[in-house]
Amino acid sequence: MKVLAVALFLFVLLGSSVESLSAQDDLERSVALMGKIGSANSPSFSPDGKTIAFVSNLNGIPQVWTMPASGGFPKLVTAFDDPVGFVTWSPDGKWLAFNVAPGGGLNEQIYISRSDGSEMRRLTEGGKENNFLGDWTFDGKHLFFSSNRRNPASTDSYLLDVKTGEMRMVAENKGTGGINDVSRDGRRAIVSRLLNRGNNNLYLIDVATGKEALLTPHEGPGSFGGAQFTPDGRTIYFASNKERDLLALARVKIDENGQPGAIEVVAARDDGELSGGVMSNDGAMMVLIWNIAGRSELAFYDLKNNRMTAGPKLPAEIVGGFDFTDDSGRLAMVLSGALSPADIWTLDLKSRQFTRLTDSPHAGVDLTKMVRPELVEYAAHDNLKLSGWLYKPHGTKSAMPIVLSFHGGPEGQERPGFNSTYQALLMRGIAVFAPNVRGSSGFGKKFVNLDNGALRENGVKDIKATVDFVVKSGVADPKRIGIMGGSYGGYMVMAGLTEYPELFAAGANLFGITNFETFFKHTQPWMAAVSKIEYGNPETEAEMLRKLSPIHRIDRIKAPTIVLHGANDTNVPVIEAEQVVENLKRRNVPVEYVLFADEGHGWRKTPNRIRSAVSIVKFFETHLKGN
Repeated sequence: MKVLAVALFLFVLLGSSVESLSAQDDLERSVALMGKIGSANSPSFSPDGKTIAFVSNLNGIPQVWTMPASGGFPKLVTAFDDPVGFVTWSPDGKWLAFNVAPGGGLNEQIYISRSDGSEMRRLTEGGKENNFLGDWTFDGKHLFFSSNRRNPASTDSYLLDVKTGEMRMVAENKGTGGINDVSRDGRRAIVSRLLNRGNNNLYLIDVATGKEALLTPHEGPGSFGGAQFTPDGRTIYFASNKERDLLALARVKIDENGQPGAIEVVAARDDGELSGGVMSNDGAMMVLIWNIAGRSELAFYDLKNNRMTAGPKLPAEIVGGFDFTDDSGRLAMVLSGALSPADIWTLDLKSRQFTRLTDSPHAGVDLTKMVRPELVEYAAHDNLKLSGWLYKPHGTKSAMPIVLSFHGGPEGQERPGFNSTYQALLMRGIAVFAPNVRGSSGFGKKFVNLDNGALRENGVKDIKATVDFVVKSGVADPKRIGIMGGSYGGYMVMAGLTEYPELFAAGANLFGITNFETFFKHTQPWMAAVSKIEYGNPETEAEMLRKLSPIHRIDRIKAPTIVLHGANDTNVPVIEAEQVVENLKRRNVPVEYVLFADEGHGWRKTPNRIRSAVSIVKFFETHLKGN
């Protein structure tokens, strides 16, 4: 009987172990499929409109591809071990220009090649400097870009001769700056200069003499961007929030002496902000993108008649990345949404019909079963209106485990785009709430500046208001609440775990700021320079920054924590992660550390995205569901 009892015990034990292993295998397999879902972006038409270039991670790493603009099989142009971020076709059709990020870092290098990948050459030095690719000049002889090659603490504006490789500085910028556009005759450039985060100016630059004229005089915070010349170079259109809260379409006319006039607002909405736009090559119209609480809406602006009309309904929630054909008859764009990975689409301007060109792979995943979020509103501690996107697993009605996800920036915005980690959590029965707390963009100039400096304490209080909302609304089980976020969102994770340790069962910090002193010391000098208003000046406000740094209250953390970081991150250096891991280990708080040796600020390679998603989902399933 003893032998039988022991055998039965072993059978039950082994059976239980096999079931457990099988469940873990199923989790890893299903989440990995979510992480493998592809994307495509950065569309650029060839001059004849017959071919389109774009960036896609079809082969696991974002690279340049081309395909017929009428549809067909894509062809690989580049095969780097490092990711490509952006591609643009030269006006004469001879070259593709693109940027490559070594190790996934910010020291991007600019390359050109033929459309079949031949005659490839690097145009920048290939060192540690940061180079930010803009676009081609109208004659196709130059690329414009910005770089900190002269001074690590600033990014100057350059024209790059693609034939000779000569780099000519157009504007020496104090702080960060870049060229928005160059007039078709090559005489003038529009340069944007960031005074600090949330405040910039546009300048009209005479390319030959370097003479400058301020386009956007203003007082207090102000945002001005996406500036474009009309074909004759006599008018500039751009987004502006001068003397208003929400970004609108504005213009400035240039007189015969090259002097700018006053800013005129020509198209605006009361329910949302202008988030982008592109002018047709003939200068007859602009396609505008309006950001309405996170969703995109298209509109057409007639430049001749000064009239805006609504565009067609979009096939997905978010649109961007525009490019017109030379005849202005078709428009390429990137569309994405909660159920739709980012793909390249075209819009026929005459028929108003959309056509999807790319079909990013999603093997083994039924996109129709993904969760579309609900936009909800709630109140902060001071009754400020906040909002967010609530994702609930299908079929759930009672209080459930939930993860609060805070976006980066901090001037970023949570929008209903495709997020494979969210969907993987939902697939495992864990809800997600992604709020837009104070300091988020998309809701006006006042709202985005409500967390500057010492006001960040109110932003941190929004974390508790968010927890209170999901609990009181009956969505969340108060004992099974997790928190996650990347970059500034990682800061909010650490702030939440230290300020409100009793509220959270687990936290996932993705490449987040933990200690403002070490952040300012080790981040890129230009990043430090433009962050002094947003976060605080380490030279004059050291005590405030110390008070706002979660590292100095890390002894309050009770919840198990997972930390994920890229070894090549120069934006939020890896020392921020190391401090957290070291301190939590010393205090015997459960902590996992996932370091990506070949990534920078975020994950671009498919194997790393899979590893990240699997690690995060397993972590929250363990600590929120007890599996």
